[in-house]
Amino acid sequence: MSDRPDSSAPLRLAEWEQRTEVPLFVAALIFLTGYAVRVLAPHDSEPWPDIALALVAATWLLFAVDYGVRLRLSGLGRHFVRTHWLDTVVLALPLLRPLRVVQIYTAVQKRRDEPRLSLYARVIAYAGLTTVLLGFSASLAVYHLEHSAPDASIRTFGDAVWWACATLTTVGYGDAVPVTFAGRVIATGLMVCGLALLGAVTGSFSSWLLQVFAREVERRPPGSA
Repeated sequence: MSDRPDSSAPLRLAEWEQRTEVPLFVAALIFLTGYAVRVLAPHDSEPWPDIALALVAATWLLFAVDYGVRLRLSGLGRHFVRTHWLDTVVLALPLLRPLRVVQIYTAVQKRRDEPRLSLYARVIAYAGLTTVLLGFSASLAVYHLEHSAPDASIRTFGDAVWWACATLTTVGYGDAVPVTFAGRVIATGLMVCGLALLGAVTGSFSSWLLQVFAREVERRPPGSA
């Protein structure tokens, strides 16, 4: 048997990813919906919490199968975990699946001759959708962890949403803060994501403005003020 790597592996992996990204994104929305029902529904509202738990388990199993297929098709073996670290993180923490929005959009655009949106519009669209989904996911997770903790300042889901908005925008009023270790870990991750998303949007908008101004200058007749 030859030890030479399979040259067709990247092509097969890319084809699999292009076919599955959009269905998996739908599965991620189902997962998020199930998790939201599980967290927010009253415990006596049977059978909805049980149905939500079944949806969460089924969609996570789907993610695990997809991860296994990607691992096999890549031909990288154990190196797949390092080179595809985002896939590994998302499998362990499915609530972070919104971070794959860029790859989903890319997979859709490969089926078209040219992108519908400009580069700057795409960056803002990515950042906006990722912000909404991550903020909602973080709100659910923090509410789940915090609302019954001693001395908690996040008692309702509304408090959690307010906290997520303040954290993502880097405002940080401090009126609602996590007190549990897991809640603070989530807060740290959300702060990092908020800074990255804010920087992406600000940089993209600034570049777009500079491009518009440059075009206006080029259109002016020579010698005009």
